[in-house]
Amino acid sequence: MILGNEQLMTLLIAMTPINELRGTIPIAIGIYKLPVFEAFFWAVFGNMIPIFFLLWFFGSLSKILMERFYFFNRFFTWLFERTRKNFYQKFKQYGNIALIIFVAIPLPMTGAWSGAVAAFLFGIPYWKALGLIFVGVLLAGLIITLITMGILAYNI
Repeated sequence: MILGNEQLMTLLIAMTPINELRGTIPIAIGIYKLPVFEAFFWAVFGNMIPIFFLLWFFGSLSKILMERFYFFNRFFTWLFERTRKNFYQKFKQYGNIALIIFVAIPLPMTGAWSGAVAAFLFGIPYWKALGLIFVGVLLAGLIITLITMGILAYNI
């Protein structure tokens, strides 16, 4: 499969933490004139690429910093305890669906990048987090595609 400029740009834009799918799918369909399923595919694929690395990076980096620096050990210990204390009940109540919904809702400060941070903070294992985030990205992509096509209304 050869990528054209439109597909490559869709893939690259979807990798950014600000746009993710919310900006990419409308650009791919409206500006690049990609077919709907092609825009969806390249946007979802591009959005997931950084997540593989972020989930690995967060865990590895925090472990290295905690082992080598007292300050980071104290900081991450405080951060994990605080986050889990403040949000554990909601996470426990909703379980895995909480991460999927958090990623799927197309609002600012939600999405795959934020979902990777949340998965890291809650200590969700790598492959499980990756799967849950992927399901959330698929749902977010579907929601954004339906909104872009005018099938679903989005009023804030």
